Amino acid sequence: QIDPKDYTFSGLKDETVGRLPGKVAGQQFVIQDCENCNIYIFDHSATITIDDCVNCRIFLGPIKGSVFFRDCKDCKCIVACQQFRTRDCRKLEVFLCCATQPIIESSTGVKFGCFQYYYPELALQFKDAGLSIFNNTWSNIHDFTPVSGENNWGLLPEDAVVQDYVPLPSSEELKAVRISTEATRSLIPITRGRRQKCSDESCLAVFFAGDYTTANARKLIDEMTGKGFQLVQTKEISMKAEDTHRVFKQCASEFIPLIENGPVVALEFSGDGAVEACRSIINDIFSGTKVFVSESKASASQDVDNFFNFADMQMGM
Repeated sequence: QIDPKDYTFSGLKDETVGRLPGKVAGQQFVIQDCENCNIYIFDHSATITIDDCVNCRIFLGPIKGSVFFRDCKDCKCIVACQQFRTRDCRKLEVFLCCATQPIIESSTGVKFGCFQYYYPELALQFKDAGLSIFNNTWSNIHDFTPVSGENNWGLLPEDAVVQDYVPLPSSEELKAVRISTEATRSLIPITRGRRQKCSDESCLAVFFAGDYTTANARKLIDEMTGKGFQLVQTKEISMKAEDTHRVFKQCASEFIPLIENGPVVALEFSGDGAVEACRSIINDIFSGTKVFVSESKASASQDVDNFFNFADMQMGM
């Protein structure tokens, strides 16, 4: 029998509390009326509601459905979810991984950054929650109640340090979780999202489903960012034969058999010389793997638009 008390933090003040990996196991969780607390859910859950919390630091592992912040203020959070919503909140700072467009309503002073976190159990928890590490629209915010002439949300500074917002847990029990907040170790690839790009040259690379798709995509990200290029956005999505024609144009026929194996993973890089660098890395490192890469600087921005417009339409359906 499930006892709701095991899945609730309520009325706490000046405390550090949490749940270790395996302790929530896909249940729903409630956090309410907490003040000046450090709260960590190191597991996957069904949904989480956070009500009437003030001045709390909160980490939430992967949430299969929605996370809903209501009537909270001065909270700093790290969150991974399918859907993100706030209502009647003031001053939230959120490092976010969200599969769909995040929504704020009647809220002010909300700031977003890209989710950046690692511990050994996190990858499996993402899988259990049905979330892809490549589907993260953290900066594509929809404000349900915009006020003319005011901006209710913005982005955190690019050099924001995760631990300055949500410190590592200090309690003996929670210290057992082997956490890293290093950008290079983050389970979620850190994307620029809506931030200003450094260059008007982009490049699209698409990996097809196979045993090493995720590892290959991560390897290319490491190689490209190591050379100073920026990862703008990523997407994991299933395609049909007619989609390949729309996205890959004249190369479509060679990729049609590959899309039947499962979802593709697409990466957009930005920077002067991105196409040439990406093509050369793929030839050197992935010579045995079929990868779609933009042919030239001239066609690359169209490739990016074709793919991500298609993906947005699919995700919106």
